[in-house]
This record gives sequence, structure tokens and C-alpha cells, in this order.
Amino acid sequence: MEKSDGEGIAMDYAKLQNGSDIRGVALENPEGQPVTLTERTCRDIGRGFALWLDRRHTKDGPLRVAVGRDSRLSGPAMAAWTAQALAESGIQVTDLGLASTPAMFMSTVTPGWEFDGAVMITASHLPFHRNGFKFFTPAGGLESGDIRAILELAAGSGVTGRAPGQVESGSFMDVYAAGLVQRVRAESGQERPLEGRRILVDAGNGVGGFYADKVLTPLGADTAGSLYLDPDGSFPNHIPNPELPEAMDGMIRAVKERKADLGVVFDTDVDRAGAVLAGGEALNRNRLIAMLSAILLEEHPGTAIVTDSITSTGLGEFIAARGGIHRRFRRGYRNVINEAIRLNAQGQDCQLAIETSGHAALKENRFLDDGAYLITKLLIQLARGRDLKSLIAGLPEPAESREFRMRLLPEDFRAAGQDILAALEAQVPRQPGWQLAPDNCEGVRVNLDREHGDGWFLLRLSLHDPILPLNVESNVPGGVQRIARELSAFLRGFEALDARALEEYAGN
Repeated sequence: MEKSDGEGIAMDYAKLQNGSDIRGVALENPEGQPVTLTERTCRDIGRGFALWLDRRHTKDGPLRVAVGRDSRLSGPAMAAWTAQALAESGIQVTDLGLASTPAMFMSTVTPGWEFDGAVMITASHLPFHRNGFKFFTPAGGLESGDIRAILELAAGSGVTGRAPGQVESGSFMDVYAAGLVQRVRAESGQERPLEGRRILVDAGNGVGGFYADKVLTPLGADTAGSLYLDPDGSFPNHIPNPELPEAMDGMIRAVKERKADLGVVFDTDVDRAGAVLAGGEALNRNRLIAMLSAILLEEHPGTAIVTDSITSTGLGEFIAARGGIHRRFRRGYRNVINEAIRLNAQGQDCQLAIETSGHAALKENRFLDDGAYLITKLLIQLARGRDLKSLIAGLPEPAESREFRMRLLPEDFRAAGQDILAALEAQVPRQPGWQLAPDNCEGVRVNLDREHGDGWFLLRLSLHDPILPLNVESNVPGGVQRIARELSAFLRGFEALDARALEEYAGN
């Protein structure tokens, strides 16, 4: 799947695939990484998507595709190249400019818009010099097999045979935001249900600034003190990512200083979110999942909640205590979404698929992972006069938690990682105080008794990188180090693994 980039340099388009997305380097950068998303590459990808869409459509008349982008510096050029290639392939293109990823999907299903496909140019939370593509049809986001097919078509020379289309400009974010506003008004029965509330937004200079002006303000909220709302693709303040301490810590300070009722942190393209409660308590990872679970279990008693594999034991207990079913599954937002869809198809109601990263997809919202919709669910509770913190009262939380990312050294890192995981699984029955978790779907998850750390660890193989991530939690102070000490003693025997960070922490 190689093709020249126009300057005589052969490029393997398959290497641009990142699961159900396309990712690459779009700008010259301090790391000296070669630019892979060149003009030629972007045009080929646009043509590849046109071919893919054309082969799946029996529709009479021209196909219509929307193109949007986040605030990255490379976005305008990439959007223009992609839109032109689509038009040259016989597609009627509407360039929607700055947009969120969820809004681009909604442009395919919103009455009066209903595009046949949508292209979002984004690299989510990655550094400024990176960029990429996400694709949608009215059926939802594309799967990894679809991305592979698009890249194969991009590397070829096929054409649709359709007469050339046109590129026109449009705007959809006002329509999308108005839908969120209407949702809160309908649920609360009030025009301005957030009157008297102060709610802050940190958009990290991504595209999430619209939420302050176009959602919160019309609902009556005071957003003074919000952070980094203006789009700036150099990300001068911090990378837009609610998992980063610098993003959450900045909002915690702002909430405390402004005595706000809620703080919101979005990632670059607004498909993820975190929050800060009044008083400055972070609401992310297990706590965010618990809050959404509590809301949905009130609305849908007995529903299932699908999470990624690194959620805590306490979260499972919290969901079960409220009559819900907790289903841990493989990491990757498409994986948890597809598992939720599968459960529903089998007759088990499942209202939520969510990762600890802040990707949350609700059944009521077409299983679209949408950070703005997630926050809107919290706003509805505020609009009804609920104390958000009360929703997670009784959530068992670990005393300590830590993540280690250990590098696999062989070129065939996947085989090396699988060998280590198999050896660890075989070791568990022989290790005092260890027990394999009964509900694990990824890697090796082990529960440890009180004498051996009183917690759990999960060792798994990264989806795409030569890394074995290790997540450890303990219910007692010092427990994570105790668990790390026992595990590092076992892992020390594997030359394929660089476990120095774990050993240093363990003190071995």
C-alpha cells in the first residue's frame, strides 16, 4: 500500500491507520519527524473516501459530504485539499470550517442537513504538529476495516466516474449547540434554568469554546472566568486533554477562585470531557463514570454500563449497589461502544459505553462519543436543583493508584508482549495472595489480598504501541508499592521488557 508523495518519496499509507482513525505528522516539528500528511496524501485520502462512499451507495443524484476541522494549524490546508479531492471525485462538498467531532456526525442525521458522509480533520489530544481524519456516515463512525479499505483505495489510482462536484461553505455549530440547549430546556421546563449558576469552561484553545457562548449563556449561566476559549492550534497554554494534570489543576484553581458551581474541561475536538465539582473536586476517570452511571440507572433501572478494562473495583461495587450491571471490556472507544451495541442486540439493555479517558457514548445519543453531550447530562441535573456530588456519595475509592508504561524492546513487540502475559497468567495460581479477576476481558488482571497489597493490577498490551501498560490500585497507603514490588520481582526475568521505572518505584 505504498505511494509516492509527489516528491519521489514512497510512503506506506497503511502506517497512517490508528484503529478507526487516520493519524500522521502534518507540520515540521522539533522532534524532526517527517511530514506524512502532505498535500498529495490528503488529496489521496479524500479520493479514497469518495470511492469508498460511492461503492456503498445506490442513491440517485449526487452524494453530499461535509468537511470539518479542529483548531490545529494544519487544519485549513488539509481541509481544503480534502474537500477539493472529494469534489474532483464527483462529491458535493460543504466545508463547515471549525467544528467538533460529534457535530460532524450529527450533520449526517440532523433533519435538513443529512449529509451522506462527513470528514473530521483532527488528531484529538495529540501535539500541535500531528493531525488526522475521522469519518462518519449516518450509521455512525467507521470501523478499522473501513479505514483500511479507504487507505487501500487512496494508495491506488481508481476514480468514481462521477461528474465533478462543487465545494461550498457552511456552518453547523450553531445548529448543533441549539440542540443541546433545547435538550436542557425540555428536561427542566425552564428557558434559563441555569440562572444564578457560574459554570466555567476550559477549551484548551481547541474548538470547545462554543459551549460557553452557545450553550451555557443561553441557559442563563455565568461563564466569566472560563479559560482558553479562543481556538489556537499552537495550544499555547496546555494540550487540550482532560486526562492531563495541568488541564484539571488549572480548572480546579479557577473553580475555587470563582466559587463556581461546575468546571468543564474538553479535549481538542470535544469528543471527551472531564469536570470539576463545586469546591474544586476533580470529576474524571472512575468518578465521572460513577456519576453518569448513577444518572442513567435512575432513568433506566437495571441497565448495563460498559467501561474499559482499567476501571476500579469500587466502581463495579457502586454500579451493582444501584442495581446495574458493570461490564469491563477492552480499551479503545470503538471497542466499548461496539460491546454496548452487541449487548443491546442480545436483549440486555445497555445505556452507556465509557472509557476512563472521558469518551462517553450514550444509547439515547446514538452511541456517539460526545463530550458536550456528556456535560449536558450533568447540566440537566443542575437545572433540576440536584447536588452533583450527592450522586456519587458512597463510591468506594482507592487509597492509591498508579500507571506504569513499560517498553517492549523486540521488533516483534506484540509476540513478546503476549509471551509475557501468558507467563504471568500461568504464575498467578502459584503466587501467594494473588487471584485472577473473574471478569477480565483484556490482558491479565489480578486481585491481591490484604497481606499482599489489598488491591489489584492489570497488565495489558497497548493497542498500537510497543508498550505494556500496568495499572495498579490499592485500598491502603503503601499498597501500590507492595504490589509493584511483588510484580517487578516476576517481570525482572524478561529481557524483552524495560521495567526499570517499575523497579525503581518498587525499590527492588
